[in-house]
Amino acid sequence: MTIPAQSHVVLSEQAGKTLAACLRFWLPSHSWAQARKLVAARRVRINGELWLDDARRLKASDLVEVLPRADKLPTTLLDQIPIRYIDEHLIVVEKPAGISTVRHPAERDWLEGRRLLVLTLDDLVMRQVGMSLPRKKHDPRPRLRIVQRLDKETSGLVVFARTVEAERGLGLQFRRHTVTRRYLALVPGIVTPQTIRSTLIRDRGDGKRGSTTLKNAGKDAITHVTVEERLRDYTLLSCRLETGRTHQIRIHLAELGHPVCGDRVYHRPGAPADASGAPRLALHAVELGFTHPITEEVMHWDMPAPPDLRELLERLRGSQ
Repeated sequence: MTIPAQSHVVLSEQAGKTLAACLRFWLPSHSWAQARKLVAARRVRINGELWLDDARRLKASDLVEVLPRADKLPTTLLDQIPIRYIDEHLIVVEKPAGISTVRHPAERDWLEGRRLLVLTLDDLVMRQVGMSLPRKKHDPRPRLRIVQRLDKETSGLVVFARTVEAERGLGLQFRRHTVTRRYLALVPGIVTPQTIRSTLIRDRGDGKRGSTTLKNAGKDAITHVTVEERLRDYTLLSCRLETGRTHQIRIHLAELGHPVCGDRVYHRPGAPADASGAPRLALHAVELGFTHPITEEVMHWDMPAPPDLRELLERLRGSQ
């Protein structure tokens, strides 16, 4: 099917409809079968992520892209995910940008054949350490247990638990905010060192997460910001999370008036122009530290910025 590239924002009256139904609305010349084939052929993305489930129900403000050709298989399918630490209880890995940490809840029951079409970090790590992907419903084999997530376009250090005991112990440390999590973020404009505190809610009124001043709503969010390097028209920040809410750093910096370079979701009118040419979201989880949940050993890792962000920084330094 020859279709030019196009994108559509889901309207409030379309919320709750399936992806196939919305594609039929946007592409009236297509049959139900053709709409489903578009999805199966890797030609539909939702909010930047390839999607293969035509029955997914969409939400207002979702961005649906129809691609002129099939999206490429992730390059990480052929690469090795760097494993920084592994034992019987946990695994620490270096996540590349461009791949989701874990599956969307609607995909959790997918079996091996379908998972191989759109791999996630947890799937790749499982395959790498010899853990088979599910081949039948209610597969009883061991799985990785999720205690931490990074956005798809964010690179950096991630820990997975391998046992129930490790999952509980790490989860407790995350809830008590005793885990060290530090990120590098490149933003346009000049930012000074500060601590950002707000209350974050899932929907600030436009379908996006954000801060609120309403009482008894949302969750406290605290980000400690220092300056790593000042560049012409840009600042490279070090952001240490005291809490770890979804999109916390992105939201806090955007509401400060300095959205992370390459962020298409939280960029606000009136913010400094982002002419950096960032190849993706310029956010990287550079440091991770915690106490081993079983042995009680203090553990710590650093991960330098990956090549794409290093090249971006070198280009901006050269323009000064």
